[in-house]
Amino acid sequence: MNISILGSTGSIGTQALKVVDDLAGQKEIKVMAITGNSNTLLLEEQARQYKPQVAVVADQKKYTDLKTRLADTSVTVLCGEEGLCRAATLDNVQMVLSSIVGFAGLVPTMKAIEAGKDIALANKETLVTAGALFTDAVKKHKIRLLPVDSEHSAIFQSMHGGSRAELKKILLTASGGPFFGKTTAELKNITKEQALKHPNWSMGAKITVDSATLMNKGLEIIEAKWLFDVDFDDIEVVVHRESIIHSMVEFTDKSIIAQLSLPSMKHPIQYAFTYPQRLPSPDKSVSFSDIATMTFYKPDEETFRCLALAKKAGKMGGIMPTVLNAANEVAVAAFLRDEMGFLDIAEFVEKTMNSYKNKSNPTLEDIIEVDKEIRQ
Repeated sequence: MNISILGSTGSIGTQALKVVDDLAGQKEIKVMAITGNSNTLLLEEQARQYKPQVAVVADQKKYTDLKTRLADTSVTVLCGEEGLCRAATLDNVQMVLSSIVGFAGLVPTMKAIEAGKDIALANKETLVTAGALFTDAVKKHKIRLLPVDSEHSAIFQSMHGGSRAELKKILLTASGGPFFGKTTAELKNITKEQALKHPNWSMGAKITVDSATLMNKGLEIIEAKWLFDVDFDDIEVVVHRESIIHSMVEFTDKSIIAQLSLPSMKHPIQYAFTYPQRLPSPDKSVSFSDIATMTFYKPDEETFRCLALAKKAGKMGGIMPTVLNAANEVAVAAFLRDEMGFLDIAEFVEKTMNSYKNKSNPTLEDIIEVDKEIRQ
């Protein structure tokens, strides 16, 4: 199988390359394209190891640097959104791993679908902002869409235990982040260093902050709605501090089926790469005697308001999930620059949502324009 990895220098992308290595001898996977935002040093290392056809740096200012680094290789160096789209649509590629963080992954992923590529989806913002357009494109081009988010991979796997018609509800688990149990007063002076210390997962900065605010779980609710064609009221968030159960589904007979593994993104990545097969993994198994206890709680939506705002935007539909996502990306970036407080993220998102009139059935152009407007 030939793959393109959109976002190969990020957390998901680097782990995906480890999975490619782990599967050597079991399943031949050839990396045909790699892309990164600005880390030309890592892109060079990856290009020399995996010898892709194409390497793309999204930051056009870094193009000359990457081209110089790879001048003695046969790798074609490209840049910007045009380069990302080229990487996503190479003729000899069967699957595209979409793991670019944020809205930037939307257009290249849509282009990959239109080119008939199977999608291993780790970019939740694509479904959040353009869920209807995205799922319509998947159906039209008859490609396979395999979720890579650990929660959605767990739901996908658990749903093998019954038919779609027998599904009662989805139980979407959340770690609760680093500030579980804290009050609004205790969150007032939270620093980015504190927010970036996730108790269970090693992730990029943006998604780690989203986990701390519970916005990540809100985005995952919207993603689950589109991936599994369920009503928002049939998705329940359960805080599970140990992150061993990655999500569950309940069927009409009240049976609940869950997928469990130690916290590692390599598991859902490998499952997407090998589906419908299950191949041996070098990762550790769950030891229930070592875990001893698993806990479950309701999320605190009054303190962690981003979760409630995401639910609201999802139910409103139209352009509002795009507004939510763009405002959140702007706010998180400001927080990481020490220009905004932790609690100000939800405040900014809510004010932005209140300032926009919703629009039903937005086109891709509408979505791109609103996103651009909010960022400006």
